[in-house]
Amino acid sequence: MIKKAIPPFLICLIAAFFFYKMKVPTVIPLYDGEIPNSRHSVNQEYYKYDPGDILIVSEVSRPTLTVFQPQKEISTGTAVIICPGGGYINLAMGYEGEDVARRFNESGITAFVLKYRIPDDSTMIQKEIGPLQDAQRAILVTRLRAREFGIDPKRIGIMGFSAGGHLASTAGTHFEKDYIDNPNHISLRPDFMILIYPVISFNSRIAHMGSMHNLLGAQPSTDKINAFSNETKITDQTPPAFLVHAKDDNTVPFENSIVFADSLKRHHIPVEIFLYNQGGHGFGMTNKTSNKSWMDLCIRWIQSLKPKA
Repeated sequence: MIKKAIPPFLICLIAAFFFYKMKVPTVIPLYDGEIPNSRHSVNQEYYKYDPGDILIVSEVSRPTLTVFQPQKEISTGTAVIICPGGGYINLAMGYEGEDVARRFNESGITAFVLKYRIPDDSTMIQKEIGPLQDAQRAILVTRLRAREFGIDPKRIGIMGFSAGGHLASTAGTHFEKDYIDNPNHISLRPDFMILIYPVISFNSRIAHMGSMHNLLGAQPSTDKINAFSNETKITDQTPPAFLVHAKDDNTVPFENSIVFADSLKRHHIPVEIFLYNQGGHGFGMTNKTSNKSWMDLCIRWIQSLKPKA
């Protein structure tokens, strides 16, 4: 059989069609000028691919926000800021970031992947608050530019995986204090939280010690441990949450999600928790041990939320 080559003009036409249907992500610096709480240092950020084609970004000191917008005709006006995991030592920007953002776009949700600073005494004055500053700044930017991004400023949530879940839950429980410049007193409270196999507590019984030490130092004070054990910081104003964990997670015990959910319930905050029997840690959007998609459940949960008055 004779195979005919595809004419170049047809290739261009096909490429143009797919380019039109896909929104190209936009990367924006998180801060307009000087980065707060930073020491002058050389940018040593680097990218690598771990086994399984997993994109890892390390030594982040210049934070950015990558905007993934859905097609206008299906946009719901809801937005999610995504904090990839990585134990506060690096960021899994692919399967816990960009891949998740594209899945949200398919459901009409605008997604922002936050490349937050890795805590480091050589690049930060107070490393324990650096990631939180970046999360608060991401919320501020999305609210200030909500009209530009086509989103409802009262439907901006924050999502995190593993240590990124700790950051997301910190943003959701420490919003009453501004850790960044906020002259117009824009609310830094996320409207909802999505926490996937999250680090929540630094209680030694259930803590992921690596995340704690990377954020707080090798020998953190009791005050610092308590300040960043987020199950103890829930109030009646804490936003609702959706949590996912596997019971056989040997890296971040699933009790992290349990104690957070229980505390939310005590304060009558809406919470939904989905536990897999298996799956371990770091399964991303797909837990291969189950045919149940937590991502589908999550999107339905987001759609059921009503904006806070």
